[in-house]
Amino acid sequence: MTRHLRWHPGLVAAGVLVVCSLIACAVLDDLDFFHSERETFRLVVLVKRLDHPWGLAFLPDGDLLVTERPGRLRRVHAGALDPRPIGGLPDVVAEEQGGLLDVALHPHYQANGWVYLSYVARDVEGVGVEVLRGTLRGAQLEDVKRIFRAQPKAPLNVNFGSRLLFDRAGRLYITVGDRSERYLAQRLDNDLGKIIRLEADGQVPDVNPFVQRPAARPEIFSYGHRNPQGLALHPETGVIWEHEHGPLGGDEVNILRSGANYGWPVVTYGREYETGLPIGEGFAKAGMESPIYYWVPLSIAPSGMAFYDGTAFPDWRGSLFLGALQGQALVRLELAGERVVREERLLPHVLGRIRDVRCGPDGLLYLLSDSSRGVLARLEPVHLPRPTSPR
Repeated sequence: MTRHLRWHPGLVAAGVLVVCSLIACAVLDDLDFFHSERETFRLVVLVKRLDHPWGLAFLPDGDLLVTERPGRLRRVHAGALDPRPIGGLPDVVAEEQGGLLDVALHPHYQANGWVYLSYVARDVEGVGVEVLRGTLRGAQLEDVKRIFRAQPKAPLNVNFGSRLLFDRAGRLYITVGDRSERYLAQRLDNDLGKIIRLEADGQVPDVNPFVQRPAARPEIFSYGHRNPQGLALHPETGVIWEHEHGPLGGDEVNILRSGANYGWPVVTYGREYETGLPIGEGFAKAGMESPIYYWVPLSIAPSGMAFYDGTAFPDWRGSLFLGALQGQALVRLELAGERVVREERLLPHVLGRIRDVRCGPDGLLYLLSDSSRGVLARLEPVHLPRPTSPR
């Protein structure tokens, strides 16, 4: 059994040692089952040979939409990938970390058919995140309208963020990374290193925290973020949770608060890539939010996040699941309110880099792996006697 150890000051102080407890019983092509701490499950690969899939959405008719970073929106129907990409998308810049990124459906999709996509586009300033809204009709996206353009654009093709999420009021949240212009994350006159909140049509809500502040971008909901690639709505409270990449260590899980400053790059548990030296002024500072959980000294590179609120895995109910790119695992965080009390690593090095995690309407967990031969996979319950520990 492969063990993954992670040092976290808060848990170590409490005497908790986190280890991976997954026994991998089969290679990917040989269907079998896996034991975790609380559930036994089967990994079923639904679609293979996806080209760097990034985001996933569930259509009401049972089909799925999957984005591929090179610029294709794909439909999965009856378990098979439609060979024709959906038409009507704009040109995207698919270089380094850029491309076609997340996808989300409007909460009232059945009534209006609105699909939202985030992607990277270029202009004379450089490249940056944009978000469009369109109506899906068959194999075509129609009535396409750009509703957000992160300002300013920047020259490097890194740290785009770009997760999309609707809250219970029907407002759209967009994550925007710092684009490696780290000190812009602390300034309110730009969109970099921010969480953006818009109405579904792209208008700025009049309840946003900086609407009345001169020189501040009114679309900003929170700031001081580095590269946020995970958003999830808590199924009971409706509060939005977020995670983001640190540099060398310092990946964070945060609970979003309106107008809050999450500290990057003034405070962080991460260090400089080249030198390993500390960044900023320390780990905490008055007026800046501290993460509820973080990873040091090594990053897991989190991407995608979902609360599990289905019934297929009753002992996972209430857990928070994250994909890990660097860690090449599915990470389960066990919660007590707003505290993380345990971490478990599932599927280590089975799927490779896990880019997205979603809880489907069927109560099953869906995963996307990030590679040129990426897969869409599903976790299904297996009802077997629990393994017993040797005495």
